[in-house]
Amino acid sequence: MMSFMQSIDQCMNHAIQAGVLQPIQFHAEQVPTHGVHFQVCWIPALSAKVNDVPQGFPGGVQQPDFNPFLPPDPNLTLGRLGDYHHVVLNKFPVCQHHLVIPRVDYADQRSPLQYEDFLALSLLLTEHQGLGFFNGGPKAGASQHHLHVQWLPEAPNNPSLLPFIHDLDPELEHQPQQHKHWNFAHAFVYVGQPADPYEYARELYCCYQSLCQYLKLTICEQGFMAPLNLLVQQGWLLMVPRSQDQVNDICLNALSFAGIIYVREKEHIQYIKQVGVLQVLQAVAT
Repeated sequence: MMSFMQSIDQCMNHAIQAGVLQPIQFHAEQVPTHGVHFQVCWIPALSAKVNDVPQGFPGGVQQPDFNPFLPPDPNLTLGRLGDYHHVVLNKFPVCQHHLVIPRVDYADQRSPLQYEDFLALSLLLTEHQGLGFFNGGPKAGASQHHLHVQWLPEAPNNPSLLPFIHDLDPELEHQPQQHKHWNFAHAFVYVGQPADPYEYARELYCCYQSLCQYLKLTICEQGFMAPLNLLVQQGWLLMVPRSQDQVNDICLNALSFAGIIYVREKEHIQYIKQVGVLQVLQAVAT
């Protein structure tokens, strides 16, 4: 029987042959920051992402309400994950096996996350570990308006929360903690990692709700949550409120707070090295 990772590889190979998946090409440089080696990673395909035009659009112009997840491209789709989500290859992956997990039915990316969204993540996290993350709206680095979470496997040089939790205390379960070098609003919380994905999802969902209150993130009259990034790995959850999506034309998403800043232009690497990683992160956080 084919394993989950083998099915991803098979789908990737098919999608590359069909010309709908961008091959992974990048150039990375390390930027040591308070004992942690951040990476600034130039991915040429990100420039293509900005100019991506779906086939069949008149005049080659993407419609502002275009939705790549309703339905998702069958060449990129692995199948369903639970009752409420698809599993889709990210068309512009930052690493091998980069998955997007959109809701089957439409919801705006700025909407508050629900238990079902955490269940979709926990089904992957309990079985395959890795990093789950969410970009809560355009100001948090989201490039699509259909609500989705994402997942990356644990692998060398992949984004990870683990280098940032060494000074945190897992004994303080469900209590917000701060990284001592991060001078912007954020909170780490350890919830543990139950083997049962349904229990894990409940823990994560409750923690998400409590952190929104702790960081004073509220829902507006239109029903949208304030912009935020959310990351989950090995029982740890990180939430970062956001004020803007970019600095100096460098867009930052949740993975920027997991040790890797992805840039569209090679010259952005030098800018971040000159200004400093934490100063760049602080500029887009609240």
